[in-house]
Amino acid sequence: MQPHKLVWFRNDLRTGDNHALYHACQNSAEHGIIAVAAITPTQWQMQDEAKCRVQFWLANLEKLKQDLAALNIPLKIIHAETNQELPEKLFKLAQHFNVRSLYFNCEYPEYEQRRDQQVESLFRQQGISCYTYDSDVVLPPGSVLNQQGLAYKVFTPFGKAWRQLYLQQPSTPLPAPAPRAKRQDDVVIKSGSYSDSCNQNYNESYNESYSDTVPVEVGYKNRMGADWSCALWPAGADDAHRLLQQFVHERSHNYKQLRDFPAQPGTSSLSPYLSAGVLSTRQCIAAMQAYSEDPDWFYSQWVTELIWRDFYRHLLVAFPGMNRWQPFKPEIEAKISWQYDEKRFRAWCDGETGFDIVDAGMKQLHETGWMHNRVRMISASFLTKLLRQDWRLGARFFMQHLIDGDFASNLGGWQWSASVGADAAPYFRIFSPMRQTDRFDPKGEYISRWLPQSQDGPLFAQNSVRPAPVIDYSLERNRSIDEYKNSGG
Repeated sequence: MQPHKLVWFRNDLRTGDNHALYHACQNSAEHGIIAVAAITPTQWQMQDEAKCRVQFWLANLEKLKQDLAALNIPLKIIHAETNQELPEKLFKLAQHFNVRSLYFNCEYPEYEQRRDQQVESLFRQQGISCYTYDSDVVLPPGSVLNQQGLAYKVFTPFGKAWRQLYLQQPSTPLPAPAPRAKRQDDVVIKSGSYSDSCNQNYNESYNESYSDTVPVEVGYKNRMGADWSCALWPAGADDAHRLLQQFVHERSHNYKQLRDFPAQPGTSSLSPYLSAGVLSTRQCIAAMQAYSEDPDWFYSQWVTELIWRDFYRHLLVAFPGMNRWQPFKPEIEAKISWQYDEKRFRAWCDGETGFDIVDAGMKQLHETGWMHNRVRMISASFLTKLLRQDWRLGARFFMQHLIDGDFASNLGGWQWSASVGADAAPYFRIFSPMRQTDRFDPKGEYISRWLPQSQDGPLFAQNSVRPAPVIDYSLERNRSIDEYKNSGG
């Protein structure tokens, strides 16, 4: 059989700006190209993958198969329950098709690095070359360092150094996305497919309780969450790029002014595509360069938010304890007494706290699998600093429900909210649900959208439908500040 190169797709479901695919397709006259992706239902459970995210990933995988077919590259599907089975199943596929080299893009959470190391070890032992690329970030982890040669712990100097390094890249005028892979010669190998039963089996088995990393007495089982909405996030790179260009053309110039108002279409809402790798950060920056009318687009707030994505990935590599749910600032968390109150935690999960902006956000999450970023911060602050529940509980609950669930960004955001993370919010910064509503939803439009029973007024609508507040805000705020003060935050 003709020798082949194997390209392994994970959360990089795109043919454009895909360094692994691009390099595999170079000098491939004597080698055929085969792509592969793995269906791993039990592993998805273990990693708190939301149902809607898996559905979205599978739909984009099908679109990827079509895009690869246009390049004459077949996509094979393998099934493995967990990462433990994955190396052997990948190797059997490689043996069957006489694979001489494996190509894939790096992922940075520790459990994914461990998976990749096991695959590489097995393949190299069998004489198969492995080539890896940093296609999920713009600048690779370890490349943005301070004057002491150490990783940045604060975002602002990281962002400044990131921009300086970006502008110094050899590309002219700015680093561009990797070229699209070239079309291959005709192939006789057919693409694989996954059966509908795979998704059904995943749905039926998903009620997974919390692992030992989170106190079992507050083990709130996943309630399946929302189904993926193709109307909100149509699958495929074509639609992703259409939405990207639409955002840059129509809304990016007002992003900084409108991004914190949840009732306004002020954000890009592209995070699901970034999470599944249908879009890359580099493609988003290239779109800003090509389509933005702002001469200072490179220093815009939206580009800053994209740099935050790189920052959290760099942190995972530089400070591996974060991957194991350890706080970036353990000296602060050591003096915090998490309350582990199941009743309060359930009220937060269900959107029944009696604080309308928090509850509206949780209802949006349950219905759509997405929550506006400002409301995410409000909800996270409420859980950790007012209900005084362990940030890990909220982080896992978000991952189990978010269509854009991203381990690095979600982890970093929750540690920031609890004041135990890198560049975290100061201990005395506690979002007041009332004040946040006054500032960012003054007409109650967002709250009324997700809590229709609150149309008579956005704040604490007291009727037979809305629950009473689960806490006395002033009392809990003072208690929390006193505790954080004692921690030396």
